[in-house]
Amino acid sequence: MCLAYLKHFAPQAQAVVERGRFRRILSPEQSDRLFAILRFGIGGFKRDMSILGIRAILSNFGDASRGMGRPYLNVGHTGLDSKSSAASLEVSPIYLLHDLIPITHPEYCRAGEDVRHTERVRTILNRGHGVIANSNDTVKALQQFAGAHDHPMPPTLTAYLGTRLMTRPDQTPSPIDRPYFVMLGTIEGRKNHILMLNIWRDMVADMGENAPVLVIIGKRGWESEQAVDLLERCPGLSRHVLELPHCPDEEVARYFHHARALLFPSFTEGYGMPLIEALATGLPVIASDIGVFRELADDIPEYLSPIDGLGWRQTIEAYLPKDSPARHKQVDRMEGFHAPTWDEHFTKVDAWLPTVRERNVL
Repeated sequence: MCLAYLKHFAPQAQAVVERGRFRRILSPEQSDRLFAILRFGIGGFKRDMSILGIRAILSNFGDASRGMGRPYLNVGHTGLDSKSSAASLEVSPIYLLHDLIPITHPEYCRAGEDVRHTERVRTILNRGHGVIANSNDTVKALQQFAGAHDHPMPPTLTAYLGTRLMTRPDQTPSPIDRPYFVMLGTIEGRKNHILMLNIWRDMVADMGENAPVLVIIGKRGWESEQAVDLLERCPGLSRHVLELPHCPDEEVARYFHHARALLFPSFTEGYGMPLIEALATGLPVIASDIGVFRELADDIPEYLSPIDGLGWRQTIEAYLPKDSPARHKQVDRMEGFHAPTWDEHFTKVDAWLPTVRERNVL
């Protein structure tokens, strides 16, 4: 997402560099150099970044280093812990808000992340001249936070994140010689891998070698100790669960192409890119019944409660046969599905930015 914003705005933008108390708007020339390093990794990445940083510290770019009220796009939730960061640059901050999960569901995040994210969101509300949200569900959560803490709401825009549509690989054999399902995303508590692993353990116990394979694509993250214990210590899962912490897009596309369905049992999400990517490539989805998924995919996926273990197993088994009626029905529901694109995202953002007016901030 950050690279998509870089690609779109780099020809007309200057870079903002923040490191601790150091904040600087780079000159157009230095900005172009930084953008090239980030986009193309030219030269030695660490060496070039270090040289550029030293030059930025030592340089005085005159008016080029002043914001002069220009829009400042922050799309990565970084630099928001210090409330004075954007103010010292004389810019008009526009923030892209991904979610409020550390605040609404702190039990799924690192200890203390709720406090840090509360400060970030307060900064967005107090300093932001505008907020771009990835979903209406995220806007609703922001409105509830603002109302509960007596903060005014800045202008907001919902712009769905673009999807790099993964093409169906032609004439490529299945990477697995048995039926399989896919989970895509970091292994963390809120993604609910533990439910799927327990279901798989039971299916292996009941079905033996006829049980399907579960392919987990994603690195191990936080609050996932129980899932990791099952992955490492449960002998029944060793032949029926494949963990892929590193998987290029082309390989993800191949796994999607031959899978029975994407499993997405999250307790909460701010968006849900795997759901969009799956539907865009024709892969059925079995997902948690949460608001943002219905916002993005309407009634196409099969929806279940993230705590309905029996329902998930029954649905997985219904999608297992090659001639599964339930799966065929979802494939039919996908007809006409349109995945959001980055062109559509930036068309909305470009039209909205000029409407954002100066705002008195605290």
